[in-house]
Amino acid sequence: MKCYVALFTLAVLLAAPASAQLVAPNEAGVTMGHVHLAVTDVDAQKQFWISMMGGTLVKNGPLELIQFPGVFIMLRKAEPSAPPAGSVVNHFGFVVKDMPGSLAKWKAAGLKIDPTENPNEVYVNAPDGIRLEVYGVPNLPTAVQMNHIHYYAPDIPAMKAWYVKTFGAIPGQRACVACVSKPRMIEAGDLPGVNLSFAQGDKSVAPTKGRSLDHIGFEVKNLEEFTKKLEAQGIKLDVPLRQVPNSKTKIAFLTDPWGTYIELTEGLAP
Repeated sequence: MKCYVALFTLAVLLAAPASAQLVAPNEAGVTMGHVHLAVTDVDAQKQFWISMMGGTLVKNGPLELIQFPGVFIMLRKAEPSAPPAGSVVNHFGFVVKDMPGSLAKWKAAGLKIDPTENPNEVYVNAPDGIRLEVYGVPNLPTAVQMNHIHYYAPDIPAMKAWYVKTFGAIPGQRACVACVSKPRMIEAGDLPGVNLSFAQGDKSVAPTKGRSLDHIGFEVKNLEEFTKKLEAQGIKLDVPLRQVPNSKTKIAFLTDPWGTYIELTEGLAP
């Protein structure tokens, strides 16, 4: 297996358009779409993602989204059962162009920031126990951009192979940004707009559904055809294909074998 390391990941990231639209899909018709958060205070989350992280509020019919290059953040008022930590999806990550300026802004706002060994990387704490990993990429073409989703996988080879087969992820590795004293590689798969990173978890990791990071979303070209292929492969849909009322958006849901709740969309972007 080829080791694409961080170079392929960076190439994928730099391919994200400056207009903040989603990245063009891969040959399987898949690209990163959104992260859906179930939160106690929608306004507090909007404050974080818009004022602190630089997102833009947009609408697609009845759907309200916070737009970033390569991803949308979606919010739903709920009483989450737990934060993401402890589930199969532990956190997700962004990159920023001006890391010193971003750090100064977050500190001035009183955000809780967890440092790592790398001074160019931190975890920024959002409400509802959501931790966002952020590191600086000075040559980034935009101020902020989607970077990765970090899974805690009980079986790394099986999870990696499933995402390669199901969504066309390109298998490889990426360098651990925080691992300064003991550099190491993280098993990974690349989809347009996002790196899927697989760290070693155990069998006790919980499903994502119901937690503050409830599910992740992939945008799919020709979703009807794609869902038929999934079902032909024996992958059961939790929610079959349907149209969101008063919008152009089609959706379906499934759960991966380790408990990651996944929404598939077509036409999510405004």
